[in-house]
Amino acid sequence: MNTEQVKKFAHDMFDLDLWVKTVKEHASHVSAETMGWIAVVLMHLATIPTLVAVLTGLTEKMPPVDMVLFSWVGLFCFFVKAVIQKDLLNIVTIGFGFFCQAALLALIVFK
Repeated sequence: MNTEQVKKFAHDMFDLDLWVKTVKEHASHVSAETMGWIAVVLMHLATIPTLVAVLTGLTEKMPPVDMVLFSWVGLFCFFVKAVIQKDLLNIVTIGFGFFCQAALLALIVFK
């Protein structure tokens, strides 16, 4: 790399207008479906740290029942929506999440 290329790279790295232009170009590719899928994954992950902590003996405190209940009901609603829309990715993702959470709860209960 010569010095001109290094200067151009450094200028482009800190050019706010270039960053804004790039984000505007690529942000349209992130769809509502992608955000919905990310929401489902994050909802599944909401109770996992507490369940793993209980399973490993780091704490005896279970997550609040209302939090788990509302998370599971919300995920069930997402699951029904995915089945109605025949969205295989969300059906598999939510089903796998239910399976993992149920397995963790079973390990805690039958410990």
